[in-house]
Amino acid sequence: MGLGFLVAIGLVAALFVFGIRIITEYERGVVFRLGRFIGVKTAGFKWIIPGVDRMVRISLREIVMDVPSQEVITRDNVSIKVNAVLYFRVLHPEKSVIQVENYLYGTSQLAQTTLRSVCGQAELDELLAERDDVNQKLQEIIDLQTEPWGVKVRAVEVKQIDLPPDMQRAMAKQAEAEREKRAKVIHAEGEFQAAQQLANASSVLNTSPAALQLRYLQTLSEIATENNSTTIFPIPIDILRPFYERMTADLGIDPKASGGA
Repeated sequence: MGLGFLVAIGLVAALFVFGIRIITEYERGVVFRLGRFIGVKTAGFKWIIPGVDRMVRISLREIVMDVPSQEVITRDNVSIKVNAVLYFRVLHPEKSVIQVENYLYGTSQLAQTTLRSVCGQAELDELLAERDDVNQKLQEIIDLQTEPWGVKVRAVEVKQIDLPPDMQRAMAKQAEAEREKRAKVIHAEGEFQAAQQLANASSVLNTSPAALQLRYLQTLSEIATENNSTTIFPIPIDILRPFYERMTADLGIDPKASGGA
């Protein structure tokens, strides 16, 4: 009697020890009893029936998965290699166990096929210039496909786009030509503005003789400041006209007959 009692106590203690489960805060335990789903265990000290219950641990932490490089032919027939990074987490642990055999492998394969499909529908310039739109489209498609598995895809980021060497050289030439074009346009705009300002200044000087005279004197001042051995003073012909007319009058010469102005 005493021996049987001790054996019973030992069996109960063994069952208790073998049924102990400790679940951390970032985990959930999906419990099956005789093959049937009975519930999800939260964090803390838990106990299941050994040999009857089976518990599958599922992490709720966000998973960062690297999507391997994929060979892609874009819509404009350019062969490139694209890789990405995937951010997702499990929201419903029971679905991630019941609805799919391996949600990590399934999500990885789905991300690879979706990456090839989306990038193949876009042109190269769109992939390079509109990467945010491509990331958003990838996230929406993958998240929709993984929703039945209880997986939430938070973001997808295209990490690197590898171009063929000949395409890299062509794009470098295109960028150089674009920079030259902008430089020429800026130079032409500067020339146009300068010519317009000169035209405005010429209009002002034509309407104001005093301003023209001041500009003449300023030019002489600028010439005089330089280290020149010879200075040429341009004198308007109108200044000499009175002296010419007086000389011709004293000599009795008709200016018109002599060809004078």
